[in-house]
Amino acid sequence: MSERTMEPIKSGNWRTRYIMIGAALGSAVGALAAYLLTQNTEEDQPLRLSPGEGVKMGVLVLGLLRSIANLVEDKGK
Repeated sequence: MSERTMEPIKSGNWRTRYIMIGAALGSAVGALAAYLLTQNTEEDQPLRLSPGEGVKMGVLVLGLLRSIANLVEDKGK
């Protein structure tokens, strides 16, 4: 086989690897965030977040995702 026919296989392999690493890291960060949130609550009382706090957390997550997406664009310039 020529080197040219192997390119798509290599290309897909690194993307899958990055997605799997990202999924594992996202899962670990999510579990840590849930642990930290539940640490401050008492055992018999459930965690209560106000709608405002939920919106703040959502905006922060979207900002983080936007920053990650812009990493690739910044390197191209």
